[in-house]
This record gives sequence, C-alpha cells and structure tokens, in this order.
Amino acid sequence: MNKRQLIQTFLATTALAFGMGAAHAQTTPIKFQLDWRFEGPAALFLHPAAKGYFKAAGLDVAIDAGNGSGGTVTRVASGAYDMGFADLAALMEFHANNPDSPNKPVAVMMVYNNTPASVMALKKAGISKPSDLNGKRLGAPVFDAGRRAFPIFAKANNVTGVTWTAMDPTLRETMLMRGDLDAITGFTFTSLLNLEARGAKASDVVVLAYPDYGVKLYGNAIIVSPKLLKENPAAVKAFLSAFLKGAREVIANPAVAIESVKARDGIVNSELETRRLKLAIDTVINSPDARAEGFGVVNASRLALMASQVSDAFNTKTRVNPDAVWTSSMLPPAAELKILK
Repeated sequence: MNKRQLIQTFLATTALAFGMGAAHAQTTPIKFQLDWRFEGPAALFLHPAAKGYFKAAGLDVAIDAGNGSGGTVTRVASGAYDMGFADLAALMEFHANNPDSPNKPVAVMMVYNNTPASVMALKKAGISKPSDLNGKRLGAPVFDAGRRAFPIFAKANNVTGVTWTAMDPTLRETMLMRGDLDAITGFTFTSLLNLEARGAKASDVVVLAYPDYGVKLYGNAIIVSPKLLKENPAAVKAFLSAFLKGAREVIANPAVAIESVKARDGIVNSELETRRLKLAIDTVINSPDARAEGFGVVNASRLALMASQVSDAFNTKTRVNPDAVWTSSMLPPAAELKILK
C-alpha cells in the first residue's frame, strides 16, 4: 500500500468513525406536557431533566406547563405533544367520547396510585363527614377532576342536594374563604396549601379525601401518543427508565428536587412547593395502596371498576374500555420499579 492509499484509507476510516459517532449522538426529541403549572409535583419530571437523565438516555425532552389534565390529553391526541402527565379519568373520558379518533393516547406508567381529589371545607361550616355535604354549596372549575368525579363520591357516601358554582381556578380558594361556598373540590396538595396562603390554618380545614371515603380511583399517569408508541417504543422505554431514576431521588429528597422547579420558574416559593411535593408523595405516590400494588403498575380489577365508574359519572358516549387506555408493555423490569420506601 503506497502513501496515497494509506491517506485514503485513513480518511475513510476517520469518516466512518465520525459518522458512527454522530449517529450515536443523535437524540430523539420528545415534547412533554405537564398537567399543571410548575409547582412541587412537577419536580418528578423537571428533576430528571435537570440532572441530564433524559439526555443520557438519548432523549431531548422539552417539558411545558399545563392547564389541566383534559387539555394535556387533547394536546397529546392532536400530535402537538408526544407525551404528557394527566389524570387517568380524563384519558378515559377522551377515549369513550372519541371512539373513532385514530390518535387516542395511552397510559404507560401510573404515578399517582390514588386520585389526589378531595372535598375541602372550613371547620366553621360544620362539615366533618360526607353526609354533612347534603344540600350544601360546592364550588370548583368545571374541568376540576374532583368535581368531575364527585358523582362517584356522592354515590359511595349517599350525598344529595348539592348545588355547584363554577369559577376560574385562581378564585376557588378565595371564594371558600369569603364564605361564598360551603366546600370546594380540588387536589388536596393544591387547594390545602392555597387556603393556607389565603390565611387559613391547616387545623381549620377539613379534608375529605376521596380514597378515604370509598373512591379508589387512580390518579395521574404518564401518557403517550399512539404514533410514538408505534414508531419508537424504545424512546418510550428510555423515557420511563430515566424518569424512574429521577423519581427515586425526588422521593428521597424533595427539598433538593424543588431546586429544579425553581430553576424553571424563579418566582416559586421553595418552602411552600417542597411542602406541596411532600404532601403529594405521602398521599398519592408513596401511599399504602401504591406500596401494596407496586409503583407504576395498575390492578386489572381496580382499573376495570374505575372504567365503569367513569363511564357512569361522566355520562360518556361509549363505555370506557380499560384495555384500550392502558398498556404495561413499556414498563421497565420490576426491580427497576421499586422506588418506594
């Protein structure tokens, strides 16, 4: 081999190596929509992103705040987002009301094993148990998960005669404090701390958490567009593994994880959002039900019951098919899912 051939061989080898390196460095872009604003629970996703876990898994994940689970489901269904975090009941409703849609998102990992929804009232209203709600004035935004699922709560606890007032989410707790309402529905870790911010003491607030009163609905799950699920299942699996790595750290040290939320929204109150995150972990993530069933998975009979309850309570066009809204095929191995204390 002469000198010219040696040079050509070297250049060809270098080009091939560069090409292989570039291919290896390629990342899969994923647009991810949260269910709500950049608050404490958002650390579950913002922390692994900030730590580079998604990037290390070959993913370029862009995380945006949301304005409700219904909107997240719709945006993933439209193709505007590849993945999202949304209430399973909202996903079920979309499936049942859009039976002919070719782009119905699918839940791939359960994060909130229990719904965070509850009825909250001030003690001075004389409400201490579900039966005290009979004939009372309740309020919540029309899309609020607790309000949508209230018929299930009411049926389980024989609550009747309730009248509803709708409002913007920012006014819900204010109206309760003013006495315009007897009680509100909402996510406990959202409304309880919002009430405190408006002058209420935690000891002054009565919380009737749905899971404590016979309503064993699942809460929020990671959802995926059918397009991504079909075309790049490896990316979905990589996302879930990276998420689990971060979630384990979030559960172990919420105060540190909140720094990732603060980095995305500098005006958040770190102390308040750490409390919110801890409350979410204790009530719906690391709950007794979650520890019994295992993180990330669902119980088939419980899922089927929820599908039936949502069909009735939401008065959907068709019955919810539990097998269509959930798949466990993307879940990491069982050992990897063991992130709860």
